[in-house]
Amino acid sequence: MLSKTIQEAINKQIKVEADSSQIYLAMASWAEVQGFEGISAFMYKQSDEERMHMLKLVKYANQRGGEAKIPNVIEPILDCSSFKALFTQLYEHEVMVSESINELVHVSLQERDYATHNFLQWYVSEQIEEEATARTILDKINLIGDDKGGLYLFDNDMKNFSGSQSGSM
Repeated sequence: MLSKTIQEAINKQIKVEADSSQIYLAMASWAEVQGFEGISAFMYKQSDEERMHMLKLVKYANQRGGEAKIPNVIEPILDCSSFKALFTQLYEHEVMVSESINELVHVSLQERDYATHNFLQWYVSEQIEEEATARTILDKINLIGDDKGGLYLFDNDMKNFSGSQSGSM
């Protein structure tokens, strides 16, 4: 049975994951409108993954005798002035999600809820991968700079990137 404190913390994380899905969806839509197939495919996939992260938390809370709350979603406000700005936001968002997961892990230990602590280890590992992937993408964008040819190749590279990753980002 989940304590009230754990249930509230999980519901807070459900909101973080739902918002993450919306942010990636907005990024995907923007990239698609700009004609960047690879980047949009990557972002759509990320949006789906974040929704799956949310659903995993929803099911866990309900199965443990808690009650998952399905949150309102945000309308993402993005800086789409450049790909660097977009992917910088992505990286900063992943860092924030990691901090949120770490706080949830901390609460689970304070509450001596070792089942939840164990469950959350998947999220801890996932966030390490997601931050690393975002950092790698940002490094590639920094290498490209303002080179239009490089951006075209980057977009093509993202098609392969989104297909070769196994559950990361």
